[in-house]
Amino acid sequence: MSLFGFALVLAAAFCHATWNLLVKKLNAGPEAIWLFSLVSAVLYLPLLLIVLAVEQPSLGLPEALAIGASTLLHLGYFLLLQRGYRKGDLSLVYPTARATAPLLSVSFAVLVLGETLSPQAMIGALAVIVGVLGLTGGPKPNASRAWSSLAFGLAVGCFIAGYTVVDAYAVASLLVPPLVIDYATTLGRLVLLAPLALKRRSEVAHCWRNHRAAVVAIAVFSPLAYILVLYALTFTPVVYVAPTRELSVLLTVVAGSLLLGEGQLRRRLSWAVVILFGVASLASA
Repeated sequence: MSLFGFALVLAAAFCHATWNLLVKKLNAGPEAIWLFSLVSAVLYLPLLLIVLAVEQPSLGLPEALAIGASTLLHLGYFLLLQRGYRKGDLSLVYPTARATAPLLSVSFAVLVLGETLSPQAMIGALAVIVGVLGLTGGPKPNASRAWSSLAFGLAVGCFIAGYTVVDAYAVASLLVPPLVIDYATTLGRLVLLAPLALKRRSEVAHCWRNHRAAVVAIAVFSPLAYILVLYALTFTPVVYVAPTRELSVLLTVVAGSLLLGEGQLRRRLSWAVVILFGVASLASA
């Protein structure tokens, strides 16, 4: 892995961890999703126009269907992620969500496609399961918040797996430029959440007035994290990119424990390392 490729993926991990931390700190409703989607649409419009002019992609019915499916999956992802952060801990929800997607991919390959697990993939899957259960602290009677975080993390992970498959198909098979599909899903969120944003326009104004810097940062870092990874993949093998990208798991555990006062840094960081090992094993199997 080249130094430049590592720098890109590491920057993407920081961007991803940062915008998730800011979403958690906002502690707002769906109107915040509409607001930072609007800001993203404005900020990334010049770049979109350049991509359309240079690449001139063909956008027909198949591409529109893929974009529509991706839009719905991304919307579900953002809504569940935000609600999960309001009900649970960043240092629990995020690692669980990031670990669920590759675990689902492996399960699908074995149960549906009839593929056989390699020893490395089997060890990776087991490490992910053990790490996620360890993060919750085990089945304790007073661990309702931990189990709530786990449930939201699992649900978010399902949406991550879903839009990853759809986006990969759109980019690789339909040749839709990554920025185009990302921008289209942003516009889709704006349209679908517009009635709710109009109904809660006072909350939207309050969010912009009091959290403007955070909203702009999320609007910049959320798409940027995705674009940096995709660019790195153009010249770096996925077996190097995917594990390195999961460094964001460690970053969010540290941020949640230290910056948000969720505590238990040593224990949660230890289990996060186990998850990171599992995800890296699955990605490179």
